[in-house]
Amino acid sequence: MTQMAKALLVDDRRENLMALEAILQGLPVQSVAVESGEAALKQLLVDDFAVILLDAQMPDMDGFETAGHIKRRERTRHIPIIFLTAADRDAQLALRGYAVGAVDYLTKPFDPWVLRAKVSVFVDLWSKTRQLAAQSELVREREAQWRVLTDAVDEATALLRSDDDPEARDRAVELLEQARWGNPL
Repeated sequence: MTQMAKALLVDDRRENLMALEAILQGLPVQSVAVESGEAALKQLLVDDFAVILLDAQMPDMDGFETAGHIKRRERTRHIPIIFLTAADRDAQLALRGYAVGAVDYLTKPFDPWVLRAKVSVFVDLWSKTRQLAAQSELVREREAQWRVLTDAVDEATALLRSDDDPEARDRAVELLEQARWGNPL
């Protein structure tokens, strides 16, 4: 069973969170909405996310400080952050966002279709990364099986070459039959 990608939505205003959830509706992503940087950091301890949509200006811990904490954690530093803000198109704020590790910085009002497209890209990347990890694990398992089989064939070959002892030949045949049928050796 494949796990659905999640998007962490962080904004101190509930109406903004509801708007973001509506924008993302229909995408293959589960929205998890929280109302503070502290709540976001706690949520990141228990869930994995494909993308974070983070309000830049919040009371207490703003989005920049929250992003700094996210990027300092080994477990979360790879999660893409898109800053959303109602602030004017202040280049300094955008630069500050990129400096703390954001992949994008959108000012309100923004085009919801653009945000959907950006989230879709990160959800797709998250899914592909998980698929690659699963395939990599499968390859590791197959390589381990191959090593066991190769060792069995090497041992059987050595037994067959060692001498004309019938017990050695019987043990070699037994090893090869076990290897062939995938039985533990």
